[in-house]
Amino acid sequence: MNTSLPWTWLVASDRDGAGILRDKITMEWRKAMEFITCFMVLLAGALGDEESKDHGQPPHIIFIVADDLGWDDVSLHGSSQIPTPNIDTLAQDGVTLTNYYVSPLCTPSRSAIMTGRHPIHTGLQFGVISPEAPYGLGLEEKTMAQYLKTLGYSTHAVGKWHLGYFAKEYTPTWRGFDSFFGFYNGRGDYYTHEEVQSEVSGYDLHKNGKVYRPAFGQYSTDIFNQEAEQIIKAHNASQPLFLYLAHQAVHAGVYPDRLLQAPDKYYQRFPHIETEGRRMYAAMVSALDDSVGSISQTLRDAGLYDNSIIVFTTDNGGATYDFFDGTHASNWPLRGCKHTLWEGGVRGTAFVNSPLIKKPRRFSDQMMHVCDWLPTLHSVAGGDPKELKNSDGFDQWDALSNNVPSPRNEILHNIEPIEKYAAIRVGDFKLHYGAFGGKIGSKYFSGWYPPEGATSNKAEYVPNSFRVRCPSKQANASTNCDYGDRKPCLYNIRDDPCEYNNIADWNQDIVEAMKARLQEYRRSAVEPRNQPLDPQSNPKLHGNVWEPWVTLSEDDQHVTYA
Repeated sequence: MNTSLPWTWLVASDRDGAGILRDKITMEWRKAMEFITCFMVLLAGALGDEESKDHGQPPHIIFIVADDLGWDDVSLHGSSQIPTPNIDTLAQDGVTLTNYYVSPLCTPSRSAIMTGRHPIHTGLQFGVISPEAPYGLGLEEKTMAQYLKTLGYSTHAVGKWHLGYFAKEYTPTWRGFDSFFGFYNGRGDYYTHEEVQSEVSGYDLHKNGKVYRPAFGQYSTDIFNQEAEQIIKAHNASQPLFLYLAHQAVHAGVYPDRLLQAPDKYYQRFPHIETEGRRMYAAMVSALDDSVGSISQTLRDAGLYDNSIIVFTTDNGGATYDFFDGTHASNWPLRGCKHTLWEGGVRGTAFVNSPLIKKPRRFSDQMMHVCDWLPTLHSVAGGDPKELKNSDGFDQWDALSNNVPSPRNEILHNIEPIEKYAAIRVGDFKLHYGAFGGKIGSKYFSGWYPPEGATSNKAEYVPNSFRVRCPSKQANASTNCDYGDRKPCLYNIRDDPCEYNNIADWNQDIVEAMKARLQEYRRSAVEPRNQPLDPQSNPKLHGNVWEPWVTLSEDDQHVTYA
């Protein structure tokens, strides 16, 4: 994958936003610099490979995914409204990722985690997989579990899948996981484990391909945490473990009268939050934080921690209080929310904790993307990078462990061909194109959404945390990127992470160069895999359960990996 810019290098300067310096560099100098960059990336990769082999047995990998967690919903990012001591401690003892990006929705991010490929290359770039939709992550796509299994790993998935289930071959135990306990769809009631779609409800909790009813009435965060703990406790330490724990928390539920749910003991922790929805949301975050701490302690008790890597990431930005499913998240001070390509929709909360990290206890501003997890973890597990022939990601282990520069200098946020919007970041600059993302019905979600509820009895900011710092907000900040005329908007994300100041009008050369780069990506994109909803999926036809309803032909079952 080419890491160099396909246009004149763009150097941001004048940090008060007064101007951008553009230097024309000769072809000879550019070639020399590209050679040096390529050499350094290859050298870093080689050193990272050697480092991963120093400790003999491949590391245990615990990959935790939070659902719809907002940037300002953890005290790690400075706000004291919702303390998250376990997440904070693990992040502060490891590497906190402050320049890390995910997709704006659940299914695309999860496909990128599993395959290391952009959603535009797997056909999952539009929306999410509905319970009634007969499609999923293509069987030709090899998953992280399948790659790690060939390296000797025991592989287990707990929690949310959301990568398709219409045929059994699309479910986790057919995609490389030795076991699965969780739900196939994107959401559900936290206690009854029912998903409701098109006014039809069905049960959605499964264990290894079979409906699992003993957990009815038990809180999702608790049962998924308990299952993960049992897997760790029962694991034979002589074999490397891959545990994919994809929590339901803190996604909204399904019933309007109880969209947000948490045990009362967590709700009682937040009397200082006056807004009811935000208080219940805080309780859900607190339960999630307790789970993260519990998993970490269980690893230690089992003697696995010293040779382990813990990854924590959200799948997308938080769904703010006026979003259609109203989870009362906050991405403050970032702009936008889930479903949008603004920073609040795609800049992800994440950390890596591991005794194997050579230079821990730092905030990392190295650019990283959700596609990078597979090549990074595959490499540190001892895999041959040649096996990942179609990966869009980079091996980031040396950057994470040794604090060397990231091999990545651009992020494709998405190219959405149905609603026709896109965004890309190259270096410091980010281009929004089209409808800019986040249009649902007649409403755009392009504002800034501070956390709700009073915090007067709390310190405003948490010490030793990472805070996004923004320039002065212009009076027309929310309107200077006009949806109606479809003109592209340009932001300097390093200087203006809150996307206040559209600088496109006086940087048309940068705009045109980035549009050209988007066009290169567009030419490589595949058509969305989305399919019309199938009435045969109705759980009333399957014992009131959401379960696979299509039998694949033998030809469809036999695939060649991409």
